[in-house]
Amino acid sequence: MSPRAKKKPSGTVTFVGAGPGDPRLLTLRAVEVLAEADVVVADAATRAQVLFHCRPDVEVVDPSAGEDGEPLAAAGRAKLIVAAARAGRVVVRTVDGDPVVDQGAVEEIATVAKAKVPFEVVPGVPACTAVPAYAGVPLHSARSGAGGVRVLDIAEPSTDWATVGATDGTLVLRGAVDQIAEIAQELVAGGRKPATPVSVTTQGTTTEQRTIVSTLANVAADLKAARVALPAVIVVGDVVAQRDTLSWFETKPLFGWRVLVPRTKEQSASLSEQLRSYGAVPHEVPTIAVEPPRTPQQMERAIKGLVTGRYEWVAFTSTNAVKAVRERFEEYGLDARAFAGIKVAAVGEQTARALVEFGVKPDLVPSGEQSAAGLLEDWPPYDPVFDPIDRVFLPRADIATETLVAGLVELGWEVDDVTAYRTVRAAPPPADTREAIKGGGFDAVLFTSSSTVRNLVGIAGKPHAVTVIACIGSATAKTAEEHGLRVDVMAPEPSVAALAEALAEFGAARRTSLIEAGEPVTKPSERRPGSRRKAK
Repeated sequence: MSPRAKKKPSGTVTFVGAGPGDPRLLTLRAVEVLAEADVVVADAATRAQVLFHCRPDVEVVDPSAGEDGEPLAAAGRAKLIVAAARAGRVVVRTVDGDPVVDQGAVEEIATVAKAKVPFEVVPGVPACTAVPAYAGVPLHSARSGAGGVRVLDIAEPSTDWATVGATDGTLVLRGAVDQIAEIAQELVAGGRKPATPVSVTTQGTTTEQRTIVSTLANVAADLKAARVALPAVIVVGDVVAQRDTLSWFETKPLFGWRVLVPRTKEQSASLSEQLRSYGAVPHEVPTIAVEPPRTPQQMERAIKGLVTGRYEWVAFTSTNAVKAVRERFEEYGLDARAFAGIKVAAVGEQTARALVEFGVKPDLVPSGEQSAAGLLEDWPPYDPVFDPIDRVFLPRADIATETLVAGLVELGWEVDDVTAYRTVRAAPPPADTREAIKGGGFDAVLFTSSSTVRNLVGIAGKPHAVTVIACIGSATAKTAEEHGLRVDVMAPEPSVAALAEALAEFGAARRTSLIEAGEPVTKPSERRPGSRRKAK
């Protein structure tokens, strides 16, 4: 019997709408597909956001350039996609907005279908609806007329703009703004009133979004004065008047602010997400690096004691302490079951989450302040009747304070105070980050401890005078002032969540005062000499 011929590998193509720019607008199906991709053919504007969801080894192809560097037409892009799929690859073609709204993408889909390659289309959020929504401009209203909504490309050569102007309803125009003067004139010639409101939004749904509100009579001059040159989504109609009450994105308290967070990505995950909810762009810069203790024997004895029943409690005061113990466990072939019968305390919610990920549910998390003092408030005193063992294992950093140790001893406990890890000053950040720190490129910096002040200044220099300085507590503020910094914001309680909220309240108050003074709403970084102020 002759051996069976091997079947050719069968690849697939999925066309994915990447949305208009905000990475959170990707659909669940889009994220699933991207995780499975061997090849991603991605438009430049949304490439970074889609690659975040891909495997590290994914092949990335720029659909805008052929082998000779010239832009590829739809047929050329489709040929490239089909070839990869026929080689057995899982191909994902991401398109800004929605694939079926993009003429070139539709041509690519048709070519892939003609080649009989299996394909799927995952819709995306189209810019023509998403950008006005983020600009606070609805496309329908009681006064928008009977003409409904019409979406047009500015670059379409066959459009008779005078005829369009004769129709009622809302117009949504997409494309470069260099033709807007001529288009506005033709719309007025066709019957639209010169006073018809117009909104022009560039870089929509991103934290660089900018909206200019004008009229058909003045839009060309207003765009020139504001130096708007980027492609835009333009809305023409009475609906634009509702922006004053419906604008929600650009009015966030920290909209567009670049906020420096002197913590690692692991430490600052929840803080950065909170800042994003206020419209900020967080930029994490580690100021410390974590290294093993110089003498590991103390930690080894403590882990052995934990297994053999030496301790009644283990107290974790940081996620780094959890990580250090977990790594030791893995070295010795142990897992979370070694904590059976031992009570576990966590200094705060973030440390508690790290323990849960390890498989350990903490028995004690402070009900109030998330600090050593807060932990002591809820810690029970030693009771020889109910506590068979009077000893606490405290794995911590080499530079930790003695507050918790002293408090536990006062409550009657014996404490094995063990250096689980060392903190050292991190390497300096990249040159462009250092320049932004010293040159006023950041709008605010959040200091969560005195050491973050000292280390940031040490590795990157002192933040510029225009940068808003926010500190978690009085000790941190004192250190900042000792380094010549003006403290603008203080957290009402020593937690990173309260610190971020206090900065948001500061941003909201600043915005209100600028509006009341009749000044444009600018970011702190735009107040430094040489920076160009953006229009409101």
